[in-house]
Amino acid sequence: MIPTVEWKDHQVRILDQSLLPGEVSFLDCTDYACVAQAIRELKVRGAPAIGVTAALGIALGAKQYTQPDLDGFQQHMDTVCEAMAATRPTAVNLFWAVDRMKRVLTATPLTNVGDCQQRLLEEALAILKEDVRVNQTLGKYGATIIHDGDAILTHCNAGALATAGYGTALGVVRAAWEEGKKLHVFADETRPVLQGARLTAWELQQDGIPVTLITDNMAGALMQKQRVQCCVVGADRIAANGDVANKIGTYSVAVLAKAHGIPFYVAAPISTIDLQTLTGTDIPIEERDPSEVRQVHGSRVIAPMDVSVWNPAFDVTPARLITGIITERGILSPDELTTKAAP
Repeated sequence: MIPTVEWKDHQVRILDQSLLPGEVSFLDCTDYACVAQAIRELKVRGAPAIGVTAALGIALGAKQYTQPDLDGFQQHMDTVCEAMAATRPTAVNLFWAVDRMKRVLTATPLTNVGDCQQRLLEEALAILKEDVRVNQTLGKYGATIIHDGDAILTHCNAGALATAGYGTALGVVRAAWEEGKKLHVFADETRPVLQGARLTAWELQQDGIPVTLITDNMAGALMQKQRVQCCVVGADRIAANGDVANKIGTYSVAVLAKAHGIPFYVAAPISTIDLQTLTGTDIPIEERDPSEVRQVHGSRVIAPMDVSVWNPAFDVTPARLITGIITERGILSPDELTTKAAP
């Protein structure tokens, strides 16, 4: 797997996903503002990957402080953490990672700036390693829902590219494939930014896993022809009642799956479950630039440039449409979250 994000040569190196699949290029960030911009501009995306990247960005911001004054360092870190938290509002892993980095500065008395900087870097690297390990565990639990010969429909990209490695929804697919199960993935293209077409299809091809790309409006016909045995998607935030915010279009897939009697699973780490958010109606939904809809991938114009556009990045799938939530603690039903997903 190509690293999505890593700490290299005292910098944060990010695979620029906005250029995939046409170009494999890396962005080397030497300051935290560059990392924050990369998150905002979708150069790195996917809730777990955003969290890991934010943590590394905070560690990088800490390294930028060159004075010995601890009070000044704390003020600087407040600014860095606020900048990271302001990048994208929906993915709860972002705020989970920022809060975890903040706790490094408050949990244990730190005597000098150098010690603070080192502890923050160690925590960020621990978050990165944990993400890969969690996804591999999650994948093993999820592989139990995949039977030999199954076809799986997925939406957006919840693979290694959306995490620090291995993936959530595609981690389930990858684990089943590694067990020797014959399977096939149908990938929704995922308008308007085409994460399914550009990223999921590319990622599965790199792993040699059979994949067929479909447009978003073909999912119903595919199910009607009984060519899909289950749906597995990722998540950006899961409310306490089991409602799930994920890439726009996920709700449509869930409704179609329910109508056709097809199991619909969500794969996400426990860190994506936000027990402080009671229901899906409380989840903030990011709205993005209208140009993403008026143009294809920022280039070819496909609509009048002055037409009004509504461009929410996410929608909310109600818990009643979800068969199970695949986590590193096992497959949970939506009504089990408050007891089995608690810290």
